[in-house]
Amino acid sequence: MVEGGPIGADTASANALEKAAISLLQELRVPVLEFRGCTANQSDWRSLSDLYASFRKQIESSVERNLEAIPRKQRAMVRKGMRNGLRSEHDANVDRLYGVYGESVHSLGTPVFSKRYFELLLSIFAQRSDIVTIISEGEPVASVLNFYFRDAVLPYYGGGTADARRLAANDFMYWEVMRYACERGLRIFDFGRSKVGTGAYDLKRHWGFEPQPLVYQFFLAPGYSIPDLNPLNPKYRLLSALWKRLPRTVAMRLGPPIVRGLA
Repeated sequence: MVEGGPIGADTASANALEKAAISLLQELRVPVLEFRGCTANQSDWRSLSDLYASFRKQIESSVERNLEAIPRKQRAMVRKGMRNGLRSEHDANVDRLYGVYGESVHSLGTPVFSKRYFELLLSIFAQRSDIVTIISEGEPVASVLNFYFRDAVLPYYGGGTADARRLAANDFMYWEVMRYACERGLRIFDFGRSKVGTGAYDLKRHWGFEPQPLVYQFFLAPGYSIPDLNPLNPKYRLLSALWKRLPRTVAMRLGPPIVRGLA
């Protein structure tokens, strides 16, 4: 989730939601309450503003102008995908997405969500989501689940196979999402959040997106400190390296219950 906090029609409503959240923390004996946003609204809470950034950009009015707006080196990768004969398809179910996404997150050392989770998302947001899958020689090589909110498209859960980098399939995939959004008359491409200093952060900048720092604010129960739950934490890097060594079939089976326990 990129942003998260109380949403109210006025200040009094937002304050009431904040107090209710703190009461729930105390009732459930939860150590940390976290709000995310672009500004620091809780002046007496602990804050971090150098961990993550969000990336949003205006979609141009024509397909050609959107392609030309991509910086030269990144545009060359999109054209490479085109030369490789890649094509995109919309999926009505999560089968191909889940296989591709599962392979992708396993290569990153991350447990995968359950297939049922993706099925529920596609069902609940049936009118506000779709799946774009990239095909090479009849096989899926990249796939992404997108959400639509007001005039924005949000590519959210996506990944590629081992061949995706060679084929420039991920680059072509995001271009196809942008192209579809342009043709539908949408105005904003929301590239989500990325950790500062990571490859994903650099990739989005290479697409011409400017990072907008996100502010993380924490209400802490007595005796607790801000949790260090980012992937660059040495403890998680070790676990990630071990996870990559598991056979993918085993990782796909063990991943969902582990993720459910962490969520």
